[in-house]
Amino acid sequence: MIKNILKEFTYYMVILVVLALMQHQDLLEHPLVRFEHMQENGNFLHPFIWSFGVYLIIGIFRLVIKGVLKLKNRR
Repeated sequence: MIKNILKEFTYYMVILVVLALMQHQDLLEHPLVRFEHMQENGNFLHPFIWSFGVYLIIGIFRLVIKGVLKLKNRR
C-alpha cells in the first residue's frame, strides 16, 4: 500500500515539475524571482490545482487502458 502511494506521489511530483518548467522557462534560470512573483500575487495553489487536473486525466487514461488490457487478456 505504501509503495503504491509513493509511486503515485512520484507521478504527481513529476507532472508538477514538468508542467512548471513548460509554463515558466525562467524557473531554471531565476527560481527565486519566480517564487517572489508567486508570493506577491498570492497564487501558490494554482500549480497544484493544474497538476492535479492533469494527474486525474492521466489516471483516467491509465484506468481505461488497464481495463481494456484486462478484457483482452480474458479472451
